[in-house]
Amino acid sequence: MRAAFKFKTLYLMMAPILAYFAIFSFYPLVRGLVISFQQYRLIGDRPFVGFANYSDVLKDPVLWDTFGNTLVIGAGIFALNFILPIVLALSLNEVASAWFKKITQMIVYLPHLFSWVVVGGMWILMLSPDTGVVNQIMMLFGADPVNFLSSDRFARAVMILTSGWKEMGFTCILYLAAIVGINPALYEAARIDGASRWQQVRYVTVPLLVSTMKVVVMLNMLGILRMFDQIFVMSNGAIADKVDVIMMYTYQRGILQFEVGPATAAGFLIILATFAITYVTRAVIRYDEG
Repeated sequence: MRAAFKFKTLYLMMAPILAYFAIFSFYPLVRGLVISFQQYRLIGDRPFVGFANYSDVLKDPVLWDTFGNTLVIGAGIFALNFILPIVLALSLNEVASAWFKKITQMIVYLPHLFSWVVVGGMWILMLSPDTGVVNQIMMLFGADPVNFLSSDRFARAVMILTSGWKEMGFTCILYLAAIVGINPALYEAARIDGASRWQQVRYVTVPLLVSTMKVVVMLNMLGILRMFDQIFVMSNGAIADKVDVIMMYTYQRGILQFEVGPATAAGFLIILATFAITYVTRAVIRYDEG
């Protein structure tokens, strides 16, 4: 009792946070789980149908098509968002000019602050076959204009590259923060042993970034099945079969077709798949070992 009374101020401070999560996170999650087992209607009875919604979703070929698109695009984004920020961070760390390094960090981080409505609209204009900057540059070198956002050939690549461009700066900042925390004495010892600058990066910097790499891998894996904003903004009917992802499937069934029960069931399947992917990734990279 004394301990509870002693920390009552902390409990009172935590109460609004717990209430927020209970109202806006846990309750909707439980309510959604109930709906996934119902034949949901806006008005009238909502009879329980057991696993019928889950069976309906799992038998839908559209779900598996979008799941395949999600894995392909997600894998591309994962690879790009893992490799490019490391290269950029290591490159910026070698820059001697402090003002140039700060300006570059600001420029590459800036796209992360904008929503996909802004970024997607900007890239749609830049990739336009008539007035887009990309096609204008290509035509200067004698190439024909390309319909990037209406071609099955380029659609997935565009989604991957634009996502990498937008998020590269955020991940780069994580790596730079980790690099700053490396003990300078380690570099001094490496120089005394005759290590070149490249050897210092290879044998000192990169090994000490492993913990940050694991964090980046986990963050990317947690979001690999939750892509929506970018696809919603940049997709169109001509490329939908190549870029529609699983979250678009839930949106179309739940909002456009108002099949709330199957859409909610699909949403919980995404949650389960995310848990599975995260668990496997955590075990493979040995996340808890530091």
